[in-house]
Amino acid sequence: MRVRGPDRRSVLVGAAAAAVGGLTACGRGGVPAPPELVIATGPPGAVFREIGGAFAQILGERMPETDVRSVESGASLDNLRLLASGEAQLGLASLDLVTAEEVTEDEGISAIGRVYDSFLHLLVMADSPVRELADLEGLRVSLGAPESGTEFTTTRLADAFGLTMDAVLLNQADSADLVSQGELDAMLSLTGIPTPAIASLALRRTVRLIDLSDAADVLAESYPEAYFPASIPATTYEGVPTTPTLSIPNLLLCRSDLDEDLAYLVTDTLFTRSARLAATRPEAAQINVRTGISTGDVPLHPGAERWFRDNKPI
Repeated sequence: MRVRGPDRRSVLVGAAAAAVGGLTACGRGGVPAPPELVIATGPPGAVFREIGGAFAQILGERMPETDVRSVESGASLDNLRLLASGEAQLGLASLDLVTAEEVTEDEGISAIGRVYDSFLHLLVMADSPVRELADLEGLRVSLGAPESGTEFTTTRLADAFGLTMDAVLLNQADSADLVSQGELDAMLSLTGIPTPAIASLALRRTVRLIDLSDAADVLAESYPEAYFPASIPATTYEGVPTTPTLSIPNLLLCRSDLDEDLAYLVTDTLFTRSARLAATRPEAAQINVRTGISTGDVPLHPGAERWFRDNKPI
């Protein structure tokens, strides 16, 4: 993995080591209770941010002696940095970026499991002249937040199609605002559905999503383990019809030095409390034991692997 520690952070690794390494207290059932457990999520307006925050709350209920909290981040790549540096013990990331970064257990990062799939959105206002991906040539377009899965995937997509755009890197909330104000021609966003920033804009203004079926075919052929043709259903956003696009699985990752019993508890919470997550975040309805074990080349943490062995679907 090419991610090598905290490039932008001032928090020292020693603080995180105290949270994971100093497991002197025990919680319920003898599971270690570190003083702090940090979940790296995503930027404002992103599903990573909301679903990570909801999961932190549910996990905290099972670990009353631990300060379980989510932290805002740039998303996938930033979350890998936080995990590698020890500033977070859990984090969400898209599979295409994780695969490209060649994450292995030797690098100190493992998987708790596959969670839900993200869908690539190309959003424009209703009166935009943009009708297909190629129309973005030369336009001012947001490619997602810095160090996010969106930035990684959209940059890979632009390279594959030879597109040259006036690219900016903004989170989903800011991107949607600037598209609505006419300061951006379009925004690309890799996220779960519905994503809050786009859903909010669609309720206020008439927007369109651009057909990305060609992009799906090209990327799925080149990277079949990471990209899959998909569609955003018509019921997702107000006034927006079903739109072909591509989807990418997301993983909940953890540090490989996370205590095995603690990783087991995290895995159990994720897969047995998914209905509670789905009550506020529809994407969580995808979380299930049958697909959860499908983490590609990313190894499962031994605690997660043991949970899946104990909970094989009938």
